[in-house]
Amino acid sequence: MNSSFFFGISTIVYLLAMIVYIAYLAFRKNPIGLVATAATIAGFVLQTIAFGLRWKEFADIGQMGFLRAVPLTNLYESLVFFVWLIILGYLIIEWRYSNRLFGAFVTPIAGILLAFISIGGVSTQIQPLVPALQSNWLLAHVTMSFISYAAFAISFATAIMCLILNTENRRQFVYIFWTSTCALFITALIAMGVDFLTMKVSARSSQAFIQNYLFKATFRNESGMVVLASILLLTGITFLMWRFGYLLRGLIESFSITAETLDDLTYRLVAIGFPVFTIGGLIFGAIWADQAWGRYWSWDPKETWSLIIWLVYAIYLHTRQAFGWRSNRTAVIAVVGFAVTMFTYLGVNLLLGGLHSYGAQ
Repeated sequence: MNSSFFFGISTIVYLLAMIVYIAYLAFRKNPIGLVATAATIAGFVLQTIAFGLRWKEFADIGQMGFLRAVPLTNLYESLVFFVWLIILGYLIIEWRYSNRLFGAFVTPIAGILLAFISIGGVSTQIQPLVPALQSNWLLAHVTMSFISYAAFAISFATAIMCLILNTENRRQFVYIFWTSTCALFITALIAMGVDFLTMKVSARSSQAFIQNYLFKATFRNESGMVVLASILLLTGITFLMWRFGYLLRGLIESFSITAETLDDLTYRLVAIGFPVFTIGGLIFGAIWADQAWGRYWSWDPKETWSLIIWLVYAIYLHTRQAFGWRSNRTAVIAVVGFAVTMFTYLGVNLLLGGLHSYGAQ
């Protein structure tokens, strides 16, 4: 049994845990919550074993030493590591706050990333390092970047929960904002599932998949009627979220968690992720860029969007500290920040290319 086997099993277990957590949110039965936590822990253990095996396999092939063989050199490995960090962060929060409610909002993020791996034509092969990656900075830069990404991902979930608790008026901008965000998230997951069920393609790379297949069964279909139906589906889901989204407030309140707690947790997560991203993502990345390409900064698309991430979360922290912004205002910024983070991570690599295009492998 190799790493791919354990990764595959952990993916199935995580997706089951996501479903059980959502059921726990709906029915509020402790046995369901226990099953969800047990499944998440089992998936985490399996994924940890898989990541360790992958590391050893890569070290054996590359013959570059164990530390320089960290399996974070392509999109598949980085996505797997990203999910692993999100689940680790979630388990710590569940233990710290003794509340499984977070699982219903955090595990879907991991779920959509795993779905992307499953249908996105992401190569799982171990590939030799390109020259730019053959550096001791790989472990520090990439690992710290994804630690910050995971913190931002969980802060996105807690920010959404905070907005849900703080809004009830359907005409309020913040209510429309979070219901629309959730509707887009749900629709994207459904559309990716339709892609998988109808086409079952295997693209040569994730970039080829996104350009040629992603959402081709729905929003990018050649048939105008299918596109119209997809738009109507998005509109319908958005309307249902807008019309009945306030019911989530009562569900969250039943778990004895307050908006103040969620706001504070969002801040703590951003306060952890921001300095880690600043040091590991920007500073270490600039040093590595100088060694690899002879210049610290080149306004490569990935570098530019990484700077935008830094600016968004800097605004979050500044407005909170300098102007005393809390709750809804800062939560909206946290949600926008994660959207920018995901575009920087996936969209820039796969659509815009540049010096970091190796991430699309």
